[in-house]
Amino acid sequence: MRLRGKKNRVSLESQTDLVVLEPKKLKGKWHELFGNDNPIHIELGMGKGQFISRMSANHPHINYLGMDMFDELLRIGSRKARTLWKEEKNSDEVPNLFLVRGNVEHLEEMFEPGELERIYLNFSDPWPKSKHAKRRLTYHRFLSMYKNVLNERGEIHFKTDSLSLFEFSLNSFSDSQLQMKNISLDLHRNGLREDLVLTEYETKFSGQGMPIYRLEAVIGSEAIREHRSRVAEAMEKSKRRAPDEDAAEKDEPVTEASSEE
Repeated sequence: MRLRGKKNRVSLESQTDLVVLEPKKLKGKWHELFGNDNPIHIELGMGKGQFISRMSANHPHINYLGMDMFDELLRIGSRKARTLWKEEKNSDEVPNLFLVRGNVEHLEEMFEPGELERIYLNFSDPWPKSKHAKRRLTYHRFLSMYKNVLNERGEIHFKTDSLSLFEFSLNSFSDSQLQMKNISLDLHRNGLREDLVLTEYETKFSGQGMPIYRLEAVIGSEAIREHRSRVAEAMEKSKRRAPDEDAAEKDEPVTEASSEE
């Protein structure tokens, strides 16, 4: 992503209500920063901030963090967040969002074990060359970091337009013995999913007819328990439904069309 500097930019240092420039100092204190005990969700590599700003507005009872390394992206993200909250919430404050200048490499230096509930990886750099595999944010070394900072309800939500990265990630999650759910090979095949918040890239790529790949990895013990319970319940419903369907087929009169089949 090419970024151009602009004149008359608002100083990041002056935006302490929305921007965190030294996240390591807040390790173990993020709930104090937000002033509540609501769950904390983070987007690693937030880009221009469309996704995380919209999520904060849609879910006011969840605390959000958008992390990126580049100052200009933090500036763009702060403008988007403030504009969105002003236009839709009539608020000059963004109470449940902070934009963080940071590198994923140092994630464990910023967060205590179990301090986060969800991690979003949206359209991360695919690093297509094999020699760069260790830089991919779904490489097993990063997954180990994520597992450490996520709590008992922890999950990773991953989206990409890169088939090669998605295939790599499926194997990486599996090798790390992580359970996966809601796997999609073409997320918007039947039209844009209105129940999901889109990123800038996602809007662009979907408009071009490109498939979007998505999965959710279940990390925390409580999240795993709930996932297994839902799977068992679905299987039980399927078993109960099957005999009824068989009986209905036996009782159904044979029509001319069905007899030809």
